[in-house]
Amino acid sequence: MHTRTRVAVSAALALGLLAGCGDDAATPARPAAGGPAPQATGEPWYDEVAPAAPSGTAGGQGSPCPVPVSFPLADGWTATAIEPPKGELAELVGEALTKRGGTTVRCEVDGRKAGDGFLRIWAADSPTVTPRAALESYATGGGEKVAGQQFRDLRAGGFDGTEMTWLATDALAEEESRNWALAVQSAGQTLVFEVSEGLIAERTDVLPAYRLAVRGLAKSE
Repeated sequence: MHTRTRVAVSAALALGLLAGCGDDAATPARPAAGGPAPQATGEPWYDEVAPAAPSGTAGGQGSPCPVPVSFPLADGWTATAIEPPKGELAELVGEALTKRGGTTVRCEVDGRKAGDGFLRIWAADSPTVTPRAALESYATGGGEKVAGQQFRDLRAGGFDGTEMTWLATDALAEEESRNWALAVQSAGQTLVFEVSEGLIAERTDVLPAYRLAVRGLAKSE
């Protein structure tokens, strides 16, 4: 098995144990209700990649994704809570997988049944951190070599948000991946929605579900 595939599979399996305990030609864009029109085609934003078809929603207290926003789910994608790890060893492993750059993961939206990839939602540990600062800390908090950071402000559903894209190189796999994340503030929390390509997921696997979710963000209890 190729090195990068081993790494990707191992990471997915490890986080999966915590969850539930949880062709480069892009599709032409179609408009999303309340969402921004595509602005920049190609590298690095790929705004021409259309949002996925919706099938249900996630978010809100008491849901598998307990955050103070709701967002549409792509068809075939499933939201799963990330439960606190149990036991001493589990805590050590869980800390590495559930904490990153001043944020804590709240839930994971699994797209493997629809193709591949994950959308993860993180909450900043500090209630006063700005969306841009949260994104900067998140991007550099995973231990990879980070380069090519770019930012833009946009309207994300019912929120003003900041979006970031960057390249990350994993030291173990020696593989470069493109990442995207959007941060918004709601009910005293700064939330980060994040997807990445590389390893075993392509951008056309992850961007449609991500675009659907962030363009459909709404307030929730």
